[in-house]
Amino acid sequence: MKRFPKILGRIIAALKEARSVAIVGHVRPDGDCVGSQLALAEALAAQGKEIVCWNEDAIPQKLAFLDPGKRLQPPAPGRSFDVVVALDAASLERLGSVAPFILERQILANIDHHASNTRFGDLNWINPRSPSTGELVFQLLKAAGWPITPPIADCLFAAISTDTGSFQYDTTRPTTLYCAGELVHRGANLARISDEIYQSYPLSRVRLLQHVFNHFRLTHHNQIGYFWLKPADFTRTGTASSDSEGLIDHIRAIEPVVVACMFEQVEPEIVRISLRSKSPRLDVNAIARQFGGGGHHAAAGARIAGRPLSVQRRVVNAIRKALDQAGQSHAHV
Repeated sequence: MKRFPKILGRIIAALKEARSVAIVGHVRPDGDCVGSQLALAEALAAQGKEIVCWNEDAIPQKLAFLDPGKRLQPPAPGRSFDVVVALDAASLERLGSVAPFILERQILANIDHHASNTRFGDLNWINPRSPSTGELVFQLLKAAGWPITPPIADCLFAAISTDTGSFQYDTTRPTTLYCAGELVHRGANLARISDEIYQSYPLSRVRLLQHVFNHFRLTHHNQIGYFWLKPADFTRTGTASSDSEGLIDHIRAIEPVVVACMFEQVEPEIVRISLRSKSPRLDVNAIARQFGGGGHHAAAGARIAGRPLSVQRRVVNAIRKALDQAGQSHAHV
């Protein structure tokens, strides 16, 4: 019989005793965040719990099929909860405007897989070895003995698939593939999930990708690839900031590139960066931490105050230094 961490048992006990539960996730939710939130919400609702599922930002359009009942909503005032569960959020700040609405609670459970997690909960189950929070929620449901229905399986498969790059990232483990197989066995609609998430991009996003291919730059012996997205780019292509998810992977996929970086100007002097590495020797989480951010070894990000070109110089120089220290210069991975 599989043994589960003691902290997981404590979280399950709290959830079983609770009558009201808020399930919250990070700003700009991705597939792992949305899938994990909706799967846990569905499972707890089936147990007769009073559930709210909150996020500062709307669900990305490509993930809307996971939420036909529109369970994921912006936060609302005047609520108190027995338990609040934060999923896939490395810090309280990552919850954005949701944070002030979950102060009236008995217990805050923090479930996450980011090594940079600040352990902000009363109960913290942090497993950086897990490639996704969705896999942790799968373990939670199994340990609790709660049914994994086809809609729940869809949500968890989407969560795991998106955060492992369709099982291509080196964070993918044998247990991840076992989990995915279990979810398909329990009714996850693999064909629909793949079509909705990976094969149904709107034309506007293709125009945004065209902009990226027309304007990306390579430096440091072509081992650093970077590009900018500014408000005018979204306006011109008819896209939103949420449509930028996954664009960086196209630059990361260029053969000599070791580290890809997306710079997004969110305010005149606030820049959001996303970093991706494809070398086991190059930890972009360490780079992001230099700028107050964090994430994973191969994927991380930060929000940086400063003039755009100044931010670009600082970040690219930090990547160059990390490449040199990792012994990646002039060498292919």
